[in-house]
Amino acid sequence: MNQLSWWRGAVIYQVYPRSLMDSNGDGVGDLQGIISKLDYIASLNVDAIWISPFFKSPMKDFGYDISDYRAIDPLFGTMSDFEQLIDKAHELNIKVIIDQVLSHTSDQHRWFIESRQDRVNPKQDWYVWADPKEDGTAPNNWLAIFGGCAWEWEPRRQQYYLHNFLTSQPDLNFHNSDVRAAVLDNVKFWLDKGVDGFRLDAITFCYHDELLRDNPAKPKDKRQGRGFSEDNPYAYQYHYYNNTRPQTVGFIEALRGLVDRYPGVVTLGEVSSEDSLATMAEYTQGEGRLHMAYSFELLTDDFSPRYIRETVEALEHSIGDGWPCWAIGNHDVQRVASRWGKAHFNADMGKMLNAMLCSLRGSVCSYQGEELGLTEVDISFEQLQDPFGIAFWPMFKGRDGCRTPMPWIQEASQAGFSDSEAWLPIAPSHLSLAVDVQDSDQNSILSSYRKMLAWRGQYPALVNGDIKFIQSTENVLLFERRYQDSVILVGFNFTNSPASIHVEAGERWAVIEGHDLPKAVLSDGKIQFSPFGCFYAELR
Repeated sequence: MNQLSWWRGAVIYQVYPRSLMDSNGDGVGDLQGIISKLDYIASLNVDAIWISPFFKSPMKDFGYDISDYRAIDPLFGTMSDFEQLIDKAHELNIKVIIDQVLSHTSDQHRWFIESRQDRVNPKQDWYVWADPKEDGTAPNNWLAIFGGCAWEWEPRRQQYYLHNFLTSQPDLNFHNSDVRAAVLDNVKFWLDKGVDGFRLDAITFCYHDELLRDNPAKPKDKRQGRGFSEDNPYAYQYHYYNNTRPQTVGFIEALRGLVDRYPGVVTLGEVSSEDSLATMAEYTQGEGRLHMAYSFELLTDDFSPRYIRETVEALEHSIGDGWPCWAIGNHDVQRVASRWGKAHFNADMGKMLNAMLCSLRGSVCSYQGEELGLTEVDISFEQLQDPFGIAFWPMFKGRDGCRTPMPWIQEASQAGFSDSEAWLPIAPSHLSLAVDVQDSDQNSILSSYRKMLAWRGQYPALVNGDIKFIQSTENVLLFERRYQDSVILVGFNFTNSPASIHVEAGERWAVIEGHDLPKAVLSDGKIQFSPFGCFYAELR
């Protein structure tokens, strides 16, 4: 593969640093902990890691509220630790992608501390400030994702500032060219450190409507959550004016211009908008925008062959020469084993889900623990850390349940994650799924994950090929991957019962073995699937 396009079809393993491994016994994962587990990550046969924020932060939103973009938070270690991490990852042929949270900062960032003092300081318009209405209320009806009004009063300026997330996460004013230049300079700092890419958090939130127009109301039957609870009032509006503004494309192009000065570096945008698939296509169009993007479309409760097909086909219809990245789990949503598996989840379903994700056209983000089949952990209110969950309890319990520490050793204290009590509880149900248990079981989800990724890499059609969906049923998803002269037929049974589907010209397909997934066989023109069976065949 061309080293400049290593990311096409890559499997990217998301590391949530607080929860991967604690090296210093304070109950929180850190950079040295990641370093100690890089050999494990390499054994998974993934191509890259994406590390969630480890920058200086008051941790109101666990690192997504940055107070210094160029400093490592002492909780995670030092710059020397990060440099060591880069070096060891590269020795293991693992690329390193880091989060960049560009749309907002912490309220403890020096830029905001200066900006909030008065209306005449050098940073006075680096954030989104607005006068109150005549009655003193907020400038418009915009809402924050984490609850309530998106505007917070600042008495020193006698103005409101915009925050699309927590009140402690003020939004930068990207209409200001000095802000854009400063943001790009921070990105360059990490490029010079040798990172291989950036996952761009909340990239759709960089710009706001300068006229501050109200968002229109959304009908009740259209209030579908994408990465947030449907009980959240945020779902009551069409968010046309507080994000996904047309100017964002220009900034993306400027960012790409900077990144392209560093060969092989990739940009991956997190897209959340009223039509995320259309925005993904727009943001990845041509050679001068994002290399790839992913949305929350497969991070919802919807789980069926029909939904997967309709979602992927809709993107394929519009993305053109753009490149998608798919994820079925991350640090913001309920773990897929519980979200899609519910009471039916078992090891075979875990294997099938990972295989299905890695068989779609595009690159893949695989969240730590998905290779083990970790389920969502039920966190009591007293144990909650996430401000999102605290605000919306009990209807929505927040994101802590998917962020609990990795179980490494079944019999060890804190499952081998730490010598001290972990920052979030480790579920007793996770102990039987620990790495040491699955390492010694050739039929485990972990063993299957490793073998499947190594096997996948042998077939360019599964890594780089086009995708074409063919007949599916209520329970079976069937599609083709094509690359040059190779055509592979791919099928998945989404149920815990046997299933079958007719295949045209079945004699033309030769079943591919060696993936060690739940079985499916081709006989008399039909694919016969075992429960959660996976089928791969090559055109003769």
